Amino acid sequence: AYTAVMVMKEYFALCPGWDYRTLATDLSTRALQSAARGVYPEESLAGLPPQWRHRYFRRQSGGCALSDEIRREVIFRQLNLMEPFPFHTPFDLIFCRNVMIYFSQEARDSLVARFRDALKPGGYLFIGHSETIPHNATGLRYIEPSIYQKGP
Repeated sequence: AYTAVMVMKEYFALCPGWDYRTLATDLSTRALQSAARGVYPEESLAGLPPQWRHRYFRRQSGGCALSDEIRREVIFRQLNLMEPFPFHTPFDLIFCRNVMIYFSQEARDSLVARFRDALKPGGYLFIGHSETIPHNATGLRYIEPSIYQKGP
């Protein structure tokens, strides 16, 4: 979630007024608490551009802490993907990477339908590279591997 916020912050830097708040969900409250702290081992930041590591993190004992500037853009909530979604506002983007591989085909189909319903028209669903959705999934257009778009 934080990396997505960094990407959007950089991309929309010249477009004031864009709302790129991000909802990050997990079933595990422990995982959510850890993510909300925003502290990572320095070696886990190796894949980030050096300018982002410098701009958005500061060293502290026990790792590198993410700046409040990025942390405040992410809202963390517990969510069970097998239950109805509590969302009232549709999303522009949904990332669900490397989660559906653990579900039955029936559960995956149901989840994809709920993702589709939770997207704005023209919104995108990103899934993991090891996951697939039938190209004829109702209301979702295949863009390229792992990327699908909701129709108008």
